[in-house]
Amino acid sequence: MERLVVIGAGMAAGRLLEHLGSADFDITLFNAEPRGTYNRLMLSPVLAGEKTYGEIITHDDAWYGARGITTRLGERVELIDRDARVVHGAKGPVAYDKLVIATGSDPFMIPLPGHDLAGVIAYRDLEDTKCMMSLKPGSRAVVIGGGLLGLEAAAGMAARGVQVTVVHLMGHLMERQLDPEAAGLLQAFLEAKGIEVLSEAHSEAILGDGQVEALRLKDGRELPCDLLVMAVGIRPSVAVAQAAELDVARGLVVDDHMRTSDPAIFGLGECVEHHGQLFGLVAPLYEQAAVLANVLRGGTATFAPKPLSTKLKVTGCDLFSAGDFAEGEGRQNLLLRDPSAQVYKRLILEQGRLIGAVLYGETTDSSWYFDLIESGEDVTALRDTLLFGPGYESTELSRCSLAA
Repeated sequence: MERLVVIGAGMAAGRLLEHLGSADFDITLFNAEPRGTYNRLMLSPVLAGEKTYGEIITHDDAWYGARGITTRLGERVELIDRDARVVHGAKGPVAYDKLVIATGSDPFMIPLPGHDLAGVIAYRDLEDTKCMMSLKPGSRAVVIGGGLLGLEAAAGMAARGVQVTVVHLMGHLMERQLDPEAAGLLQAFLEAKGIEVLSEAHSEAILGDGQVEALRLKDGRELPCDLLVMAVGIRPSVAVAQAAELDVARGLVVDDHMRTSDPAIFGLGECVEHHGQLFGLVAPLYEQAAVLANVLRGGTATFAPKPLSTKLKVTGCDLFSAGDFAEGEGRQNLLLRDPSAQVYKRLILEQGRLIGAVLYGETTDSSWYFDLIESGEDVTALRDTLLFGPGYESTELSRCSLAA
């Protein structure tokens, strides 16, 4: 039986092991965190008190044991000896025939003065979540970053009675996923929950004597805080791959079969770069896992990234965006606004085709819109009813049938 070593127990690696089953390889799993795979997407409900950590575990000791997988949890890999095909962990070596590097990503920490103070954290794992959960009602927190992760952190802490201020460098929240109008509705929703939002705010320094006490902005304002959360992005975790002298650009470079520059070593997940593209959403990571499982078993499957939609869930609020929603010559905007219901739809048409969509508050029809974007079909005949979703036409046909 071939010896397979997997470095990393994130969601992509967990899905790979599910595909492989128990009889394909003699598997050893390393993970720097002292635990197996859990659903990181559910950390926000854990923070908000809607779920417990136990409810988001997907692979526990019993799961690994039932499949004969040897786990080296809480153990970092120190070195990959490619010539000898041996992985050296902190507690000893393990030989491999095939190796999968699935080390995920590291949170980016802005190198502001004071960024190394106690109480300055990222929002990446269970330990970060526990830190935020430890704050008492009435405590003060600052979140740097108005993307999805930062807003989830803010909403989760606010639900626990923490006074939260979000500091965002750009002009509106979630600028990569939302247009200004949808972002404005989101900001109003967050402010109604007691979360202060400061856009176009430039952080200058983190203040404190051993422990964080405040964030100072470039305009001189100081925002007192007991905890400061940086949620400003991630970078592929490639240190172990670089040390092994594998081909690394922004991420660990892989081909269509998820193979690295060493034919015995494969990459998977947020740490990889495929044809210049990095991946942070779970859908393509699961696609990679399926492809890699096939390849490891001797198949010829290939990874080809598909267009992605973004269905977002900031605690208590539904959002969706897909395609290209930037302004452009020759593009038409279809808008639906219902301020009383807090619903906003914007569809972008170009040459008779739907090329982008932004939905706020009501995302029931998001899959239909995404299919239209992906297919590129001509929607000219649907233009007048497109905003009302796929059910509109069938409803009209039913009325006609009844009238007849």
